[in-house]
Amino acid sequence: MKELQKLIAIKASLNMRFVEREKEIEGMLISLLARQHMLLIGPAGTAKSAMIDELMKSIGGATLFQWQLTKFSTPEELFGPLSLKDLEIGLYKRNTSKKMPEANVAFLDELFKANSAVLNSLLTLMNERLFYNGDQPMKVPLFSVIGASNEYPEEGEGLDALFDRFLLRYEVDYIKEQTNFLAMMKQDEQLKEVPTITLEELHDYQELTEKVIIHNDIYEALVKIRQELSDEGIRPSDRRFKKSLRILQAKALLEQRGVVHTDDLVILENVLWKTHDQKEATSLIVRRHAEDAVIRKLDSIQAEAVELFTIVLQQHCVDAGVEASQKLKALLADLMKLKETHHTREEAIEQLLSKVQLMHEEVLTFLLEPLYFDASAKVREFKQNMSSMNYKL
Repeated sequence: MKELQKLIAIKASLNMRFVEREKEIEGMLISLLARQHMLLIGPAGTAKSAMIDELMKSIGGATLFQWQLTKFSTPEELFGPLSLKDLEIGLYKRNTSKKMPEANVAFLDELFKANSAVLNSLLTLMNERLFYNGDQPMKVPLFSVIGASNEYPEEGEGLDALFDRFLLRYEVDYIKEQTNFLAMMKQDEQLKEVPTITLEELHDYQELTEKVIIHNDIYEALVKIRQELSDEGIRPSDRRFKKSLRILQAKALLEQRGVVHTDDLVILENVLWKTHDQKEATSLIVRRHAEDAVIRKLDSIQAEAVELFTIVLQQHCVDAGVEASQKLKALLADLMKLKETHHTREEAIEQLLSKVQLMHEEVLTFLLEPLYFDASAKVREFKQNMSSMNYKL
């Protein structure tokens, strides 16, 4: 999909800027494409607001409303002060200029520290994209609210409805890998310009998201996931399941596909849990269904790699070797991507990765010295090792 290259470039640029934040960056882009809301939970100093700032710099013409909430926050801070001119004629109306009702994206930090009066006033705006200003509902241009908090809301605080509005939820922690931490410390704050899209292009991407196809196998998988979650006492609302379809469509589009695949289901581990103690069980159930597709993907990669390598051995042709090298390199990239997202299958992926890497190296050796490449010996060696290609799942 050539029209998605700008979006992919933005994702790559943000991943380079923020180490160990690939999932959160993907979630932010998906929330924009799907017009849904996202919650980031984690300690201060984990780049939550910085990621939002950089993302918004990449969307020309988009407006961001950003505010840190406290228990003393008032509706005026979010929605604007009352218009004195309108009050004189008996109208209770706010001046919303540069406030949340006029923003495309809102970032609300320390979300759950605000009082219930402020938080409850967000519900209609987030769900219906309407703001009641005076006696008339006002349609707002809001795509997404990105909320951030150092902690989960406590039970009994009356925040269940607001918490449920955030379809995507991510826990953000400090950088774990020492090499990544070192890279962050050495990183130049003045990085290259972030790739950009226009607000109109974002609208186009959102329309493309709505057109992504969902086949019956995805619906059937969701039914099974729902039943397994219910067996564990986890019962996401029907509304949450319905809205998760748009998340799947956005995930597929970000993978540059026009059809949702079963392995896209993995994104729902950030969607279908209700309380923090349900998070692990939800992830296991969702990933089990998503990884059925991973097994099929590994089978497909193995079959294609074997076919490519066999053609080079049989034809002993440089042109075939060049084509095989390019395709094997693409298969290696696919395996690396699978390794990053499917940790429970890491051993199987790593095993196949080493086999395909070896085949790629053999093809490169042939291209460098085709006259001295003993194809018949390689055929015998390859046939002897074929059984080891059946990686353990």
